[in-house]
Order: sequence, then structure tokens, then C-alpha cells
Amino acid sequence: MASARHGLHVLLPATRLRWHPLRRHCRSFYLRAGLLEDLRARSLVADITRPAQLESEVQKQPQTVYLGVDPTARSLHVGHLVPFLCLLHFQLRGHQIVPLIGGATGLIGDPSGRSTERPLSARETIEYNVGQLTQGINQFFTRAMDYAEKRLPHSSTQIAPPNVQNNLNWLKDLNLLEFLRTVGFHSRVNTMLSRDSVSARLASQQGISFTEFTYQLLQAYDFLTLHRTLGCTIQIGGSDQWGNIIAGVELINRANSAPGTPEGAIEKGFGITTPLLTTASGQKFGKSAGNAVSLNEEDTSVFEFYQFFLRSSDADVGKYLKMFTLLPLEQVESVMEAHNKTPEARAAQRLLAEEVTELVHGQDGLARAQLATKILYERDISAARAEDVIAALRGNPVLHLCDASEVLDVPLTKLAAAFRLAASNSAARQLVTAKGYYLNNMPVSDVHQKLSSADLIDGRLAFLRAGSQKVAVVVVLK
Repeated sequence: MASARHGLHVLLPATRLRWHPLRRHCRSFYLRAGLLEDLRARSLVADITRPAQLESEVQKQPQTVYLGVDPTARSLHVGHLVPFLCLLHFQLRGHQIVPLIGGATGLIGDPSGRSTERPLSARETIEYNVGQLTQGINQFFTRAMDYAEKRLPHSSTQIAPPNVQNNLNWLKDLNLLEFLRTVGFHSRVNTMLSRDSVSARLASQQGISFTEFTYQLLQAYDFLTLHRTLGCTIQIGGSDQWGNIIAGVELINRANSAPGTPEGAIEKGFGITTPLLTTASGQKFGKSAGNAVSLNEEDTSVFEFYQFFLRSSDADVGKYLKMFTLLPLEQVESVMEAHNKTPEARAAQRLLAEEVTELVHGQDGLARAQLATKILYERDISAARAEDVIAALRGNPVLHLCDASEVLDVPLTKLAAAFRLAASNSAARQLVTAKGYYLNNMPVSDVHQKLSSADLIDGRLAFLRAGSQKVAVVVVLK
């Protein structure tokens, strides 16, 4: 690291911020609407600093824009879709995007939007999460570009892949004296105290620690570092990040201003905040049965992801189509007009689920989600193929992979108990008597009936169902 006397702009060797994308997209797109106009129309922005000047800058030349990503969890979730779609709109218009993972700031914790102190995360946990998030971010934008290519007309603008960064690279060896001289010198305590994230905590019984109090300075330092090393001019964040973003804009202008700089000099650096999304019922967007809906298939299956959007309310679906898809706004309006006439058809929800699932999980993921829906909810199993069913339901508890000896020539009532379709063999027999137990959508009428090879669809599949809700999909292993 350079000595303190050289100043902040040489703290990092140039090699620290080099990046080597696996592939560079030559695909580019023509979008009729202006960038900020489109973001506003799609409700993807809450606030913008100096919007008129920013509009002029993004029209004049490509900008570099960054978004911070918290590494306290290993996977992205649907709550990330709002800022990530905002970032995607910049990328589609030829701007360089920089998702910045807080490998260093994640060790401290952001007080924004919290009433109590975050517990400190273990270094090993943050390091692992950074690696997982890096993969997840690159995968998201790769699939998003494939999604966009099918929907948007091409233009001459070149598109670069995301330049994913980790602020641990420049904060881990930061000299305290240098930090105080370059960041602390330009920061005013009274301004820091007035930030909403700080003032709310000061009014609480627990108060705020010095560690969390200085978080805004570290985030401001990130913006300054990216501004000087990558030419970054724009920061995107959730609306709870407004104070931290303003701190970064102020630091850029104070640190870059030479002695004697006249008042009213052109300011540098811009901030954009995205709305914190809630449903029409007032619930926080992105939760399903109390759990965050993940963009990582290991945490949330493609089927569950698809169903989450398919369950969107009539009051929310129009807003989500604008925010989470690249469909033309005229098409969204047309879809909603038709939907409002026959809401029971849920055509808008189905379109939303299809679009967002393809955006996040690709065409293959969408096909698997649709097959799972077809099997489990529409009960269309006539053309089912074993390998497709396994791929569609992998990770779903309704799927049971069994040896032939475990299921063939076994009473169906016993299988009902084994796969928890009934509480016991006796309860399963009562289910048969009540005509509530089905094999391949046909009611079982004999309590002594056994599963035979002749019952298997595609030679390997059996669909067991108790009533209308409980399902077991049995696949006989080869």
C-alpha cells in the first residue's frame, strides 16, 4: 500500500480493480424511452439527486454506475430484483455496471432501517457469502441478457458484462491515519448525526455503536474509490440508503475540490434510490410463508419461485409487470385491460410468472416450473416423462425416487402411509372407502390394490393423491 502522504487516489494499485470477464456481450439493444423516463414509468426509482443534470450526463456519454450488495446472506432474493432491474436498465443502454459486494462493510453492519445493532458476522461466513454472491450476480445478468435479447430490438450500443467488485480489496489494508486525513477530514459530525439511520438509533434505548456510526463513512469511501479508479459517477441503493449515498456524493465533491474552488462549481456524483416494495396489503415484498424467496434454486425451487409470482394479487400484478419485466409498457397496459375484464383467468399473473422466471432462471428453468405446475396443479400427467419430472420437481418434497422393490407389488394403502398422504394404513383404507385416494388421477376402489408395473406412466412414474392437496410423485429408479 502507498504511504499516507501520497493521498487516497493512490491507495490501491491499478491491478486491484482489474477484471477479466468470462465473456463480453456484443449484443446491444434499442430502447425508445429515455433511461430516467423509463425508470420512473416502471416505478423503479424513489429519489434522484440533480435529475436534470443526471439526464444530461447519461445522454451525453456512457456512465459507470454501482450498486452495493450486502453479504450477510449467501444468496440474492426477490427483494434484490428492484435495484437489480434498475441496474439492468443502465446496462442495456451501454453503461458499465458495478455490483459492489460489501466484503468489508459486511463485517461491520449497516444501521440503515434497523432499530437494533446487527450481530457481527464471522469473517469466514462473509468470505463464503461473497463467493456465492459473485456467482449469483454474474448468473443473474447473464440470464437477464439472454432474456433481453429475445425481447428488445438491437442497436449499435455495445454492452459489457458486470464488473463485480468487493470492497474488502481496498478496505482490508486501509491505514487509519490516511482514512482520517482523507475521509474524516471532509466529514462533519453534525451532518452524520442528522442522517435518519443514525438519529433514529440515537433516540432508541440501545443507542448506536461507534462501529455502526462510521458505516456511512466507509460507504462514502467506496463511492470515492470507485469514482477515482473506475470513473464511477452514479450510486444506486434502496431508499433507506439515501443518507449513505448523499455522504458519498458529498465526499467526492469535497475531496476533489482544490483550495479556492468557487462556490457553485459543477458537482460530481449522483445518487438514485429504489423504492422499498410492499404488497397492496402492506406486507413486505419477497416473503413466502415467512421465508425470503431466493433467486438461488438451491434455496427456493424454480417451481416455488414461479408459484410466488403466480399468486400475485390483482392489485399488485400490474405494478410487478412494469417493474420486473422488459415488456413494453404499452403491452403491460393492454394485458391489464384484458385482465381487468376477466380477472378470474389470471392471465396477467401467469404472464408475470413466466417472464420473471425466465429472467431469473432462464428458458430451461421456466420449462421446468411450467411442467411442475402442470403436474401438481393442473394434474396433466398423460404425456409425462420420468427424466423431465425428476428435473422439474428436484428438491420438492412431493418427489420420491424409489427402487422397484420398495414400491412395486406394495399395497397402495401402505404407500399412502409411507409417503404421508395418510396418517396410517388404517386412515389410508378409510380414504379409499371415501373415494378420496387416487392413482394417476383415477380413484382407488380396492383397499387391497397393489402398485404394478402396468400402472407406471413412461414405465417409471406413479402419481398418488389424497383429496385435492396431498400429492406424492413416485419415480422408479432404473
